[in-house]
Amino acid sequence: MAKSKWAPFPYPDKAFDYAGDKLAKAWKQLHAGDMEPYPDEKHVAKLLKANPKLGKDAGKMADQLQDAWRAFHRGDFQQAHDVGVALGALGASVAIKAGGIHATYLLKSDKDKLARYQALANLADDAVAALPDEANSHYRRAFALGRYSQCLSIAQALAQGIAGKVKSSLDAALKIAPKHAEARTALGLYHAEIVGKVGGMLAKLTYGASATEAEKQLQEARKLTPDSPIAWVEYGNALLLLYGDAREDDAAAAYAKAAKLKPHDAMEALDAAWAKAQLA
Repeated sequence: MAKSKWAPFPYPDKAFDYAGDKLAKAWKQLHAGDMEPYPDEKHVAKLLKANPKLGKDAGKMADQLQDAWRAFHRGDFQQAHDVGVALGALGASVAIKAGGIHATYLLKSDKDKLARYQALANLADDAVAALPDEANSHYRRAFALGRYSQCLSIAQALAQGIAGKVKSSLDAALKIAPKHAEARTALGLYHAEIVGKVGGMLAKLTYGASATEAEKQLQEARKLTPDSPIAWVEYGNALLLLYGDAREDDAAAAYAKAAKLKPHDAMEALDAAWAKAQLA
């Protein structure tokens, strides 16, 4: 059976093509939010030394990883995902980010989204087992499980114990990389979603979740990455979860800020476009 083709990225832009040396030069800015280490031969060799089962040819694998990230940044999400999957735990970070961002914005069916996030969460489990010292092994697990839970009812998500898994993964990521802005954003949203869905009292007593902690984490993320659309998008989302119509204007201001930021890659273009659509 032929493999189904993923829905294409709708906003192609030459500015998102980080061919050759452009990737290394732009890396710090492109990965300010997730603190992904640049996958040069030296870094890959370090990972292979930590877990020799992952492969032997650090140079070749580094080239493949860099190409996968180039594909991700320009919006070829299927290519980025497939190359990452083929590299196993070593490529899990790019595979999960590519598969997850594509599912979030470009997959229509909830059934397809659930299947995608489930597969990505399984990949993340493998990465946590193989490379537990990498912050993004844990962060991508939280991301995949968090997106998976958003496709379920709150009762289903709580019954499956997903909230606890997301929280422990985010805590593990932030212990390794305290300035991981995307993990801070996700932690803020974790608090906001629980408060928004079960109420302040129950959220505090059962999950240790609070509106105060949500705002604190989201503020920290915006401080770390003020030019990242997703930091503003999720802040707006959290305000609506926590306060509803009472903070609608503040949420709209956060979306407006995200919509005005200049995207540096395909993911940021999708984040900004989503924010813009909320203001229409």
